[in-house]
Amino acid sequence: METQPHRCVLICQHQSCRRQGSLEVLDAFQNLKIPGVTIEACGCQGQCNIGPTVRVTPDEVWYYRVKPGDVPLIIEQHLKHGEPVEDKLNPRIHPRYQYS
Repeated sequence: METQPHRCVLICQHQSCRRQGSLEVLDAFQNLKIPGVTIEACGCQGQCNIGPTVRVTPDEVWYYRVKPGDVPLIIEQHLKHGEPVEDKLNPRIHPRYQYS
């Protein structure tokens, strides 16, 4: 049986992310208990104009413009099954390249 690494979900609670609803995102994660995952409020992660920012470690997956409604999908797809949610990946940190 393969064991998952312990993950930590960091939800920015700095000024601009708070103005964009990060407290509600934090509440949504905290209300849905996930075994082996720690949920933490954190300070600025430097992505202010595309917040709320959610970072999953040790995966180093960064999500942007996360809304409370995105949380169940992030939990189910990423935290439970190891597949990041493509549509919410921060484009600055996870650039997408198109090859022709």
